[in-house]
Amino acid sequence: MRILIFGAGAIGQFLGAKLALAGAQVHLLARPAVVDAVNQRGMLVSELNASSQAITGRVSASSDLPPGREFDLVLLTVKGGATTDSARTLAAGLATATPVISFQNGVENVSRIRQAAPTLNAIAGMVPYNVVQIAPGQIKRTSAGVLMVERSETTQHLADWCKRAHLDLELRDDMLQVQWGKLLLNLNNPINALSGQPLRAQLLDSGYRHIVAALQDEALGVLSVAGIQPAQVTAMAPTWIPRLLRLPTPFFRIIAARMLKIADDARSSMYDDRVAGRITEVDDLCGAVVRLARKHALGAPFNQALQNLVEHAPRGRWYSASEIQLAIRAGVNHG
Repeated sequence: MRILIFGAGAIGQFLGAKLALAGAQVHLLARPAVVDAVNQRGMLVSELNASSQAITGRVSASSDLPPGREFDLVLLTVKGGATTDSARTLAAGLATATPVISFQNGVENVSRIRQAAPTLNAIAGMVPYNVVQIAPGQIKRTSAGVLMVERSETTQHLADWCKRAHLDLELRDDMLQVQWGKLLLNLNNPINALSGQPLRAQLLDSGYRHIVAALQDEALGVLSVAGIQPAQVTAMAPTWIPRLLRLPTPFFRIIAARMLKIADDARSSMYDDRVAGRITEVDDLCGAVVRLARKHALGAPFNQALQNLVEHAPRGRWYSASEIQLAIRAGVNHG
């Protein structure tokens, strides 16, 4: 199977490395530092249980779409803001009806692909776990979970490859609900990005957790009016997670033990984007809640205020929970 990973950051490198170990022909389209590392030294992929595997000569990489190459499948792992341009690039260089699976955060990327590249076969997917890039070409999974993807003949073929690659994958018929279920969890990402703390430490701070709970409650209210029932993508139903987050920390630590099974150094990719001075995907998370609310003549002031804070926060400026709460309150009152 010939697989192109388009936008191979940490998630893309991880998926590409695992599929290459299973025997797939994998090509990464990535930033120059990753391209140089992969082509010169190969890759090193580490799992949650600390086991590592080196990959040499099984993966190729480039910064541009290789001309004349044919691929059986594309895994799109760019941030949402780059989806439209990426889809146009793919449409210009790939055969008609090439399957493109969106393994991206948010709920709007498949529609963006279909609008920008109607000749391609856009398919919804969801990645549940956190992956960090230790160095270009060296990646580590830091939490557990099961990949989910829209059921089709193409994804059944992918499921066979994932089984060989020891990647848990579930075929679903309710991907919009799955994507909203994941988005609710991802509303923690902006808080993590603003806190500057590792995910585990941030989740053990009740002040930060209360902010995430408020964002989720607001989103759940919008989803209820919109008639969307978010899917359960963790061990707990989405409507119960805000209650869990509001528990005192000693109780939260016990009940959320599975949620806290993440590496001590794991951080959100939005944190990495803030550190690097890149545009974040907050518009694909909080912004999606705001847009759905407007569609139904509702407001989402908490998510709107947090989006504004992330978009205007100075690079390198970290916020305590009380500072974020004050900024949100000021944004809500101003709005």
